[in-house]
Formats: sequence, structure tokens, C-alpha cells
Amino acid sequence: MALNWVMLNPQRKFVPLPGERILLTSPSRTTLSLQTPNSYPGKEPLNISSSGGTAYITSQRIVYLPASPTPQLQSFSAPILNLQDTHVESPFFGANSWTGVLKPVAGGGIPPHHAYIKLSMTFKEGGAFDFATTYEQLKETITQAVEVARESGRQQGESDLSDINLEQLPAYEDIGNTTAVSAAPQPPIQQPTPITPTPAPSYTPQMPSRSTISSAEGDESSSRRPDQQYPPPDGPPPGYEEAQQQNNHSVVDNLERNLRISK
Repeated sequence: MALNWVMLNPQRKFVPLPGERILLTSPSRTTLSLQTPNSYPGKEPLNISSSGGTAYITSQRIVYLPASPTPQLQSFSAPILNLQDTHVESPFFGANSWTGVLKPVAGGGIPPHHAYIKLSMTFKEGGAFDFATTYEQLKETITQAVEVARESGRQQGESDLSDINLEQLPAYEDIGNTTAVSAAPQPPIQQPTPITPTPAPSYTPQMPSRSTISSAEGDESSSRRPDQQYPPPDGPPPGYEEAQQQNNHSVVDNLERNLRISK
């Protein structure tokens, strides 16, 4: 990062570097805060802020120009790859903020004893998520380009990014009504062929016919044992007359006994 090192024209617009392109411009009421995350004994903490200004994302760096410059802060810039742990903070009340940890560059106007600086931008008029998305995609593209350069044996510094191909980046609509970066045409996406499910075989239960039922009932009735018919007996069973005579004698004897008692 660097303080007050951005070249400005008479209209206080920053002058792009060779091959540099503006990808996104924030609204003019974006605040900036630069603070040391930890204070060390005997070392003066850093605290620089601006209540309003415009932030830019270019193909090489982040630039901030305050609406009301001060001797302490007239401009701010940071290389894309010098920021770490960037994210959007959404409070319950107030505007969203984009924060990150920044590594200062040598000779950038920051005392050398500050190894890391906490950066925070508050977007009072919106645009924090657009700013974060644009930065993350640009950082990924630059990181891949640097890795390819290292594998090919070329030494490419983080500040020498003018020859990086940005055609793979999507088109960004700048928040500040600036011109969007057109994206390269993408090949059409081939739609997958739908798979038609195979219908399950239908099963129709077979009902037995009436003739089959009748034959089954006939077989069942034929297997049954018919009731046998017995003729009536010709005479009384054996011993029937003796039992009747004994019964009559006992009745007569009982009757005579009762008559004697009654007299």
C-alpha cells in the first residue's frame, strides 16, 4: 500500500498506469479507515480515515481518493495481491463495510514497523458486495497469471501486471456509472439429454370363470360323505318290558303305602 503516491490530473482524477484499466467505481460517499490491528509498546499506532470519497478497482490496484483531501491523506493505493482476508461485514444497523488486512509496500509512506494494516471501506450508498465480488474475481485471475509466469521461468512482480489478459473476467457494471469491461464470449452450454424412465410392466389379475368355479364346487360336494338313512325299528329294545313292569309295581306300591298312612 502507498499513501499520497497516486498521480492526479488538475481535475483531481487519478492518472492510470500504463496498460491500467478501471473495472469498478464506487459512489462518492464511501469512507476509508486505515488502522494498526495491534498496538505495540513504544510504537505510535496508525489511524488514518476519510469520511467520504471514491474507491476504484483497476486491473492492477485499488485506489481511493478522498472528497476532502488532507495533508495526511490525499490519495491511497494498494496492489491487488497485497490484501488478505477480505470480506463484507453487514451490521444490523448502518451500511455494509468491506474489510481486509493489508501488507504495506516499502517506501509507501507507512512506517516500516507496521507489518500489517487493517483496511475498512464503508459503502454508505451501497455497493459493498459488488466491490467484493469484483475484487475476488480479479485477484483470482492475477494469482493464476503469476503462477503461470513462475512456472514458465519468468520472474513477474506483483506490480508488473500490465500484460495480464483480463478477457476472462465477466463484465462488471461499475457502481459509479463508468464503462463496464466486456467479457469474452463463452461457448454455449450443452444441455444434458433427459433420460426417459422405463415404465414398469403392467399386471392384470386373472379372474376364474364360472365353469371353473362350478367344477370346483362339484368336486368338493362329491368328496363329502352323504347322510345314511336308517329304517324305523320293528319292536321295543331288549329289556324294555321288564323295566316298564318294575316301574309300574313301584308306583303302585308307593300309592298303597300313602293311602294307609292317610287312614
